[in-house]
Amino acid sequence: MPEYPPIKQLKGRPLGRVLIKMGKVTREKVHKALSMQKESAQSTPVGQILIELGFITETDLNLALAFQMGMAYIDLNDLDIDDDVISQITAQMAMTYRLLPVDYDKSKNQLTIVLDSTENFRAVDDLRTLLGYNIDAMITERESLEKGLTRYYSTENESINELIGELTDDDFLEEFKGRDESIDLTDLKELADSNPVKKLLNLVLLQAIRDKASDIHFEPFEDEFKMRYRVDGVLYEMVPPPRHIAVAISSRIKVMADLDIAERRLPQDGRIPLVVQGNQVDLRVSVLPTLYGESVVLRVLDRTQVELDIDRLGMRTEDADTFRRLINKPNGIVIVTGPTGSGKTTTLYSALNELNSIERKLITTEDPVEYDIDGIIQCQIRSEIGLTFASCLRSILRQDPDIVLVGEIRDLETAKIAVEASLTGHLVFSTLHTNDSPSSIARLIDLGLESFLITATLEGIVGQRLVRKICENCKTTFQPSEEALFELELTPESTAGRDFYYGKGCDYCNNTGYRGRMGIYEMMTMDDELRELVMANASTNALRAAAMKKGLRTLRESGILGIYDGITTIEEVVKETVLSEA
Repeated sequence: MPEYPPIKQLKGRPLGRVLIKMGKVTREKVHKALSMQKESAQSTPVGQILIELGFITETDLNLALAFQMGMAYIDLNDLDIDDDVISQITAQMAMTYRLLPVDYDKSKNQLTIVLDSTENFRAVDDLRTLLGYNIDAMITERESLEKGLTRYYSTENESINELIGELTDDDFLEEFKGRDESIDLTDLKELADSNPVKKLLNLVLLQAIRDKASDIHFEPFEDEFKMRYRVDGVLYEMVPPPRHIAVAISSRIKVMADLDIAERRLPQDGRIPLVVQGNQVDLRVSVLPTLYGESVVLRVLDRTQVELDIDRLGMRTEDADTFRRLINKPNGIVIVTGPTGSGKTTTLYSALNELNSIERKLITTEDPVEYDIDGIIQCQIRSEIGLTFASCLRSILRQDPDIVLVGEIRDLETAKIAVEASLTGHLVFSTLHTNDSPSSIARLIDLGLESFLITATLEGIVGQRLVRKICENCKTTFQPSEEALFELELTPESTAGRDFYYGKGCDYCNNTGYRGRMGIYEMMTMDDELRELVMANASTNALRAAAMKKGLRTLRESGILGIYDGITTIEEVVKETVLSEA
């Protein structure tokens, strides 16, 4: 076992001094590295220079950085860890966060864990949030931790089923059967701190994040308690836990989100920030009182799963070119339309991300702010205190913006201010909830916006939907039936020689046949003829027919091209699009 000086002699000292105290380098070697650092144009860290010179290893540097932070060293090779300590953290959590529990003091609620990297220190914050322990972190070598994880967790691959069995047999939780309304605050706190509840919730969260779920639902009913999560727009049910732990689950989530666990009559909203495997993940929490208890939904905002890049949205080359032309206009309004969950926000964020430069000032007003982007001023709508889209937009225009994003045009006041902003030389992006591009004009008129203002400011409308992509791992060709083709107004003759694909289902896609989603788009750009039709109060069908004559590709036609490309299926396109009425 390596011998290192007491941690109080190393904490807070310069890195070179720590390495000298550890016996890894001499004073002369440190001075040499410092001299090279002064000469370096890039100001390379001194630890990296010492590695490049061959004076120390990555492991030496990692330990020295940990000692500098005040983390003590532990040798795991001769350590026997009690089963009670190991059971405080599930196998999945230990493997995901790369840590090992080595001691647990119940009286102080203190868990001592071992890490193999100071860069993993955010795991300490996540454990405090997820488990509610006071955490003391120690450091060891990577190989040593690897052996420890293999020794204590390789045979233990806890499943949700096993944890639900543990919950069912828990005597403390059993006491709360049928007591939903009569549980006092002290009991609620105890329920929230129950170890089986914490373990189950953490396993559900980590599994949902791993499976790229967008939402996690905890739903109480009269005789059951359901857990479901949404992947690629479709809800899947997990093994349901016993009904009587509904209060315990909702209380635990409230504690994690810093909400009021005693308040069970009013809706509450909060957030839980996590860092899973080095990725920033935000969980938006919504608690809603229902007839049989509190329904809790967690929206998973994993920044690594959303690529804010126009070229990664699924637009065809000509659509991407059209979209870029629209978002590079000097002023005007560009609207993205589609139902809830169709990816409108991601499309607009991608546009903002592309336009984000030092020469432009970009301001957004959103409800809620979903992803923060460096260099963009983002405002959160709070209608309960009077901060609406309209009031926020008025103030934004006094902030000298070049480009403004209005999360949604919901009323005439917001629409009018967006028009004013456009007329005064700003480029305005926003969203609407309509079925397709042409019907957005009718929606704006229904809100009370005059036709001449629409024609003066509207530059283009992008209609969109999300369709699931076929899993590349189990993608297989097949010949669709005449009935299936007919649903898309296709015939065997018109599709002769084309290949059609579907996913058979495999472990990679959880046997769904689909993995990930892509957008299908409808680009309607305004020109003189369309503006004249709007001024003449033409119907939506007349607008659509005129746009199609000029080359508008409908959502359904875009979906069919996605089928021909072997990216999606007939069922997905039929489900997400409607036939043109023109």
